[in-house]
Amino acid sequence: MTLSLYNTRTKQKEAFDPIKKDKVGLYTCGPTVYNYAHIGNLRTYVFEDILRRVLKFNDYDVNHVMNITDVGHLTDDADSGEDKMEKGAAREGKTAWEIAEFYAEKFKENMTDLNITQPTTWCKATDHIQEQIDFVQALTDKGVTYETSDGIYFDTTKIDDYGKLANLENQELKAGERVDMGEKKNPHDFALWKWSPSRDGRHPERPAGSEGSRRQMEWDAFGHKGFPGWHIECSAMSMKYLGEQFDIHCGGIDHVPIHHTNEIAQTETLTGKKPWVNFWMHGEFLIMKDGDKMAKSADNFITLQTLKEKNIDPLAYRYFLLQTHYRKQLNFSWEALEAAEAGLKRLHGKVMELKDKKVGNSNSELRDNFAEKINDDLDTAGALALLQTAIKNNEINYDTVLTFDKVLGLGLNEIKGESKKVKVPKEVQELMDQRQQAREEKDFTKSDELRDKIKKLGFDVEDTSEGQKITNT
Repeated sequence: MTLSLYNTRTKQKEAFDPIKKDKVGLYTCGPTVYNYAHIGNLRTYVFEDILRRVLKFNDYDVNHVMNITDVGHLTDDADSGEDKMEKGAAREGKTAWEIAEFYAEKFKENMTDLNITQPTTWCKATDHIQEQIDFVQALTDKGVTYETSDGIYFDTTKIDDYGKLANLENQELKAGERVDMGEKKNPHDFALWKWSPSRDGRHPERPAGSEGSRRQMEWDAFGHKGFPGWHIECSAMSMKYLGEQFDIHCGGIDHVPIHHTNEIAQTETLTGKKPWVNFWMHGEFLIMKDGDKMAKSADNFITLQTLKEKNIDPLAYRYFLLQTHYRKQLNFSWEALEAAEAGLKRLHGKVMELKDKKVGNSNSELRDNFAEKINDDLDTAGALALLQTAIKNNEINYDTVLTFDKVLGLGLNEIKGESKKVKVPKEVQELMDQRQQAREEKDFTKSDELRDKIKKLGFDVEDTSEGQKITNT
C-alpha cells in the first residue's frame, strides 16, 4: 500500500519513495535546551514520532537523527538578541553548560512520558563545532559569504532560488520587516558565524587568544573568538550522519520561513545537489483560547509537568493530539484535554475487555483499512476512529489492537487493569442499587433517569450479562 506524505517543498501530497531501497534517512529539528519544552513544542515531536512509527509499519529501516541546540540560537531567531543559552544561564545563576545538560535531560524525560521513540542518533551542536567551522570555510571558499563587524554572513543574492521552501522569492521584503539590517547587505542574509563581544561591550570583534569574553560558549575560528549561527548546526550534522542527500527533514511550521529556508540555501550551495532533502514535513501550532500560539515568551507557557501536577496522564495529551491532523492548527483548552483523558480511559477499559475475555477477531480488511488511514499523510484521527469502531463492534482482537498501537503509541500493551478498578462513591453506589431495582421492576424510564444522574457525577453505567458495569466518564 502506497505511503503518501505532504511535502512542504512541493506543496502537495506525494507517494513516498526513499533514496535507498527500504531505508529512510530522517532528520528532526530538536530542542533549544535553555528552558523546559512547552506542550506546543511537544506537539511537533509527537507528530514526528508518528511519522517514524508509520515508516516502520511500512517496513522501512529508519535512521533517525535529532539535534540538540545548545549554542547559537539567538532570542530574535534572526541574528540579533541574546544567545538563548547564555540568557538561560543568567536567569538561573548556572553555567550555560549546566543549563544545556539539565534541560536536555528534562526534554528526554518528556519524550519518555509521551512514549516518543528515541532517535537513532542524538547530536549536540557543541560536540560538532569543527564540522560547522569547516562548513562555513567551504562556503567562504565558494565566494558566497562576507564579513561584518559582528560575524560572517551568507549572501543570499549569490543564489537564484533563495526562499523556495517558503515561497519567499515572490515576496518583496524591505529592510526592517524581518530583521534589523545592521551591516547586512540584503534583508534575507543570515549569520553563519558570530564574533563574541568584547569585555567592555564596545567592540564586537575580539582577536583569538584575548581574554575577558562575556560569553561562556565560544571558540577560536576565522581569526576571532566566536560561536556558530543557529542554522549551520543542522546542515553540518545532518550531512555527517545522513549524507549529502537524504529523505525527510521535519520541524514545526515556524521553521519554514527562516531556519529551514536558510538550511536549504547554505547546504545546496555547498553540495550543489538539489534537492538536498526530498521531503520537508512540518507540524502546525497549538493554539490557546486567545488565538495565540503557545510560546515560551508568553504567559501561555504550559509544560508537561503542569499536566502531571494536575494528575493528567501525559498519554492523554498524546491521545488529544492524535485526534487532529498534524497539519491543522489545534485549539487547546483544559476542558478538551480532560475530555481526551476520559476518552483514553474508556479505550483502556475496552482494550482490557478484549484481553480478559478474548473477544473480537482479526481480519485482513481491517488491517488494510488501518494502513490506508495512516498511509494517507498520517491520518491518526481516522485511524483512531477506525480502532474505536472496531472495538465497539467486536471486529478486532487484542493482538490486532497492539499492532495498531505500534503506530499510535498510546501504551495499550502496558495497561495493568487499573481501568477496571473504579472507586465508586457511596452516593453513586446508592444510585446504582436503585437503578438495578428499577430494571428488575422493568421501570426503564426510572432506570434511564438514574443513569443520567450517575453520569452527572462522572460515571458511565453499562448493562452487561454480568450486571451493571461502571466506568469513569
